[in-house]
Amino acid sequence: MAEDSEGQTAVDDAGVVSPAPLAADVRSVPGRDLPSRTDPLTAQLSGVIGGPVGRHALIGRTRFLTPLRVILLLALVFLAMGWSTKAACLQQAPNGPDGALGLDWSGSRQYTALCYSDTVPLYGAERLNEGAFPYKKSWEETNTDGSVTTRYMEYPVLSGLYQYGSMAVAKAWDSVHWLPGALQVVVYFNVVAFGLALAWLVTVWATVMLAGRRIWDAALVACSPLVVVHAFTNFDPLATAFAGGGLLAWARRRPVLAGVLLGLGGAAKLYPLLLLGPLLVLCLRAGRMAFWWRAAAAAAAAWLAVNLPVAAAFPDGWREFFRLNSERGADPDSLYNVVSSFTGWTGFDGALARGEAPTNLNAVSLVLFVAVCVGIGYVALTAARRPRVAQLCFLLVAGFLLTNKVWSPQYSLWLVPLAVLALPHRRILLAWMTIDALVWVPRMYYYLGVGNKGLPEQWFTATVVVRDLAVLALCALVIRQIYRPATDLVRRGGVDDPAGGVLDGAPDAHPGWLPGWLRPPARPVAWSQAPVPVAAG
Repeated sequence: MAEDSEGQTAVDDAGVVSPAPLAADVRSVPGRDLPSRTDPLTAQLSGVIGGPVGRHALIGRTRFLTPLRVILLLALVFLAMGWSTKAACLQQAPNGPDGALGLDWSGSRQYTALCYSDTVPLYGAERLNEGAFPYKKSWEETNTDGSVTTRYMEYPVLSGLYQYGSMAVAKAWDSVHWLPGALQVVVYFNVVAFGLALAWLVTVWATVMLAGRRIWDAALVACSPLVVVHAFTNFDPLATAFAGGGLLAWARRRPVLAGVLLGLGGAAKLYPLLLLGPLLVLCLRAGRMAFWWRAAAAAAAAWLAVNLPVAAAFPDGWREFFRLNSERGADPDSLYNVVSSFTGWTGFDGALARGEAPTNLNAVSLVLFVAVCVGIGYVALTAARRPRVAQLCFLLVAGFLLTNKVWSPQYSLWLVPLAVLALPHRRILLAWMTIDALVWVPRMYYYLGVGNKGLPEQWFTATVVVRDLAVLALCALVIRQIYRPATDLVRRGGVDDPAGGVLDGAPDAHPGWLPGWLRPPARPVAWSQAPVPVAAG
């Protein structure tokens, strides 16, 4: 390396001339995926800011605008867009007694403006506006047949406590008269939204850390159309944050912390606990069961630590979540309702009385999900090369949603980080996310009602079919990659599993009691010898 007498040019060892002195440290991060070079879609989009990264660019040397910070900034932009989609439902009007201000949902604004969020009506429906402690406060609802049902908070404990804490902050804000004022429910929504935004940022951060050298894949989590539509529809970002944190702790070989985070996530929503299933079969195949037992025990302890105090103090309120889920019928977004919508089928249980559980539907849904679990376990144990953690987690959560009797629209957020980690093909993922997000439009206009210029049910359920087919296509592609690991972009260059933790690079060590038909072929592909694909990402 040489410098001229004026200090203005330099020549490196290869004879390349630089217009200015070279930096003392010219190291560049090796192996990082650069989507502006390898992905056609990103390459085209990069033209807005000057085109793909240069051939001589030093990668990983930026001190401020690091990939993580850029992705988090993108997430903030899309979260702001998500808040704006709900803002129309926060409008105020003098529609209360004696002209008092109230929410302006006239003309079914929540549906026509596509701004509906469970957070707003739940503030009154769950008696949070009364300052009530969830699970202790009860109220009575009169049914259509004249019977009376005693009701309690219907959410899992951690989600219920989050609502209670947000209510306390909203009431405290409302009591300080010099602070900017609004309806208490509007302040409550904004407090909830602020916490959910932080939770989604944690989800994005965890995905970035789990992506390994493909760090820019996580930009799809930050910029997903589903974030714009559903980040503030319900409380699901809490669960995605715990799930992402749990998988990151597992990737960093901290099984106890992973279990604690997954257990806390299960106390907010069920699905983070499901992720223990893929870890189980992968640890079984790799002979790492001791680590799985630590994670499972920690998850159980964390879940019990949150639930036991509430269950002991308010058993009826604590059981409400489980009671409602057992008595709940097929959700409009479920496969069972889709069949009923197009065929007129009355369901597995026929007409049910108020409070009567759909026993047959519950059983069928459970059996189908068990079948999905068995199928995923078979794939995990018999594939020539052990699947990655993210691949099996995506398959399991997708299978749960497809076979479950409830697929609330915001549940699709569960799939976003898992899909990005399992199948990093940006155009394919963006197409699915866009389809899934657009289901919200016919759903809202279906709720509006045909008599109120809404859409017929079949217009909505047809889009659900398209969404389900898109998810099934993603599952098929993931399974294809499992059986053809050379096509897996994550595993280029001899990488095994960035999220695997103790599983990353571990040789197979099937237990002796496992039958031969649950083992891979006689000559499995060694993780370090997997062929490297040459196709662009």
